[in-house]
Amino acid sequence: MPFLLLLAIFVVVPILEIYVIIQVGQAIGAWWTIALLIADSILGSLLMKSQGRAAWRRFQIALSEGRMPAREVLDGVLVIFGGAFLLTPGFCSDIVGAVLLIPPTRAIIRRVLIRRFTFRILADAPSPQFRRRPSSGGGGDGGEFDVEGTATEIDPRRLP
Repeated sequence: MPFLLLLAIFVVVPILEIYVIIQVGQAIGAWWTIALLIADSILGSLLMKSQGRAAWRRFQIALSEGRMPAREVLDGVLVIFGGAFLLTPGFCSDIVGAVLLIPPTRAIIRRVLIRRFTFRILADAPSPQFRRRPSSGGGGDGGEFDVEGTATEIDPRRLP
């Protein structure tokens, strides 16, 4: 699977970008196409700058409130990728960059990424309920399972 992903990134995407640039160039002319690519790179860098500052401000606010700035960090990463896509010459990458930089679409992508990777992290993590204890030396399967308890002491006066 990684080979196919690399093939798509380094071969298919540039060919697609060149094809789209040629089609746009045939429709509006070469100079207008070049001007459009330069203009969207400039506008993209300005948008990246403003959205990066906003993400940085939200990051600072989260820290000052004592919260873990997970959402803000992910927003910052998406802004950086969006800016990189917008600075890359090509109309397809500009669309992806704009989607990553515009706050409503970035929020949708952030939610999708959180759902996908949270599930994956939880699925790949070993179960916290069971841990393997070393074997007592009697052979067998190499160890025993021990169940961690979840009961805690609660002051009855604090019960609702």
